[in-house]
Amino acid sequence: MKNKVYFLPWERRAEFEDFLKKTGIFEGIMPKSFAALKIHFGEEGNNGYVAPEFVKKIVKSVSAKGAFPFLTDSSALYAGKRSNAYHHLITANKHGFNINSCGCPVIIADGLKGNGEEKIEVNLKHFKEVYIGREIALSDSLVFINHFKGHEMTGFGGALKNIGMGSASKAGKYAMHNESKPSLNLSRCIGCGICAKFCAQGALKLEGGKIKIDIGKCAGCGQCIVNCAQKVFRISWDVGSKNLQERICEYGAGVLKGKNCANINFLNHISKYCDCFTFVENNPIMPDIGIIAGKDPVSVDQASYDLVNKTFGGDFFKSIFPDIDPLIQLKYAQDIGLGGREYDLIEL
Repeated sequence: MKNKVYFLPWERRAEFEDFLKKTGIFEGIMPKSFAALKIHFGEEGNNGYVAPEFVKKIVKSVSAKGAFPFLTDSSALYAGKRSNAYHHLITANKHGFNINSCGCPVIIADGLKGNGEEKIEVNLKHFKEVYIGREIALSDSLVFINHFKGHEMTGFGGALKNIGMGSASKAGKYAMHNESKPSLNLSRCIGCGICAKFCAQGALKLEGGKIKIDIGKCAGCGQCIVNCAQKVFRISWDVGSKNLQERICEYGAGVLKGKNCANINFLNHISKYCDCFTFVENNPIMPDIGIIAGKDPVSVDQASYDLVNKTFGGDFFKSIFPDIDPLIQLKYAQDIGLGGREYDLIEL
């Protein structure tokens, strides 16, 4: 049976609030329940995040169900302004995510230092159990507000990545990344040391004018790959990306276990890289498309993937990351029961 996926073209984005009502994606949210609205609050210096004006309308729609919505995200694995709750909340507030502008509280899901977590049993290929940010795990309903874009480790990032990677505690993020460790081509290294500034684990340091990596400390987060203009670092994508995509899906299984879920993908400001980066230019590289919503995260991501390719006139994600197969996450998510790839696209 095909899933219903709803589409609002970007030029009609002013109709977003009415669009949400027509989709019915919040019908499972119960009165007096806690609803976690999982979002990326944006990294300092990067404009690739969903605008608060849209988030406010989502909050209003969830509140209309009599629920208690709150905006949330978990700590980042890398060094930056989102690596702990204190600085994360400051960044969120700077970008307009607060109770005054959005109409609900902002709560960091995994606590002050990223170790507030709940262990959830999944019994899958890579993981028997997963570690999810406590406030997400304890919520009654989940709404995932996703910015759809390219991603240097998984080909693209959308609902599945926001669910699996985005909801994990720091321990969970370490577990997902631990095979994605880079090799180095030191002939390219100019000794600038920029990569080391973005390594939260202290795995990189300059010795004799060249960068050196301590693989034992490396978390595989990929910050060095994107922030190195000389292309010193490289991942073995045939193993690293495949396993990372599967592990993200398995974490998604833990997040969604027994939970009501709604998913909203924003196909605007579509950039090559993840929204986490500030050093590299992360400008949009194709036109804004629209907004996709649905209950099933797999079909929502599949529809987003298809619409981007249709707009591009070819395989957009292969054109920007030729060594990555981004369909692995969609296939594996379907295999483990997160949803289905077949859908009917309904323009509202």
